[in-house]
Amino acid sequence: MREKAAIRSTGWKTDFLIGFPDGLFLLFFTTLLIQVFPVDVQQFYNINLWISLSGTVLVMATAWQANRGEKHDESSLSPEERKKLEQLDLTEDTIVHIGKEMEQDATRWEQILEQEKVQQIHWHPLRALRSALVAGVFFLIGAFIAFWPYLANENFGAATRVSTGLVFAATVVFAFIKAKITGQRVLPVILRYLLLTAGIWLAVFIVKLVMER
Repeated sequence: MREKAAIRSTGWKTDFLIGFPDGLFLLFFTTLLIQVFPVDVQQFYNINLWISLSGTVLVMATAWQANRGEKHDESSLSPEERKKLEQLDLTEDTIVHIGKEMEQDATRWEQILEQEKVQQIHWHPLRALRSALVAGVFFLIGAFIAFWPYLANENFGAATRVSTGLVFAATVVFAFIKAKITGQRVLPVILRYLLLTAGIWLAVFIVKLVMER
C-alpha cells in the first residue's frame, strides 16, 4: 500500500507553470473588466488587490493539495469505494471488473511515469508548504505584471495599453519556457497562449459593447 505518495517531477518549474499564468490572466481579465463598470480609482485598486490576494490563497491551497498523496493504493478499490458501488446494486462481477480496470489504469500510469522519468516521493508537509509558497509567489508575479501599469499611471487608458502589451509579451515568454520545460514544440504553444490572451481581451471588449448599448 502506498502511503501518501506525491508526484513531483520538476520542483519550482511545476509551481511556475501552475501559478504564473493564473495570476497573469486573472488580473488581465479583471483589470479590463472592472473598467467597464462605474468604479472610482480607489475602488479599482481595492477590488484588484483583493482578487490578487484571494487568487494567491487559492493557488497555494491548490498546490498544497496537489502535493498530497492518497492514503490508499489507487490501483485497487478502497473499502469505501466498494461500499458505494454495492449501494448502487451492482453485481459482484461488475464490481470486480471495475477493480480490474482500475488496476490496468494504474499500471499504464506507472509506465507513463517511468517513461517520462517522473520522480515520486513521499509526502512531507514542509515540502508541500514550500511548493505552495513558491506557486503563490509566481501567481503574484504574474498578477503584478498585469496590474503594475495601473499602479504607475492613474490614466487608465494609457495604463491599459501598457498592461496589454506587457501581458502579451509575458505570454510569449511563458509559452516559450513552458514549451522548453515540457518538451513541446515552441510555436504551437506560443500560438495557443496568444489566442487565449486575445480571447480574454475580446471577451471583455464584447462585454463593454453590450454595456454601452
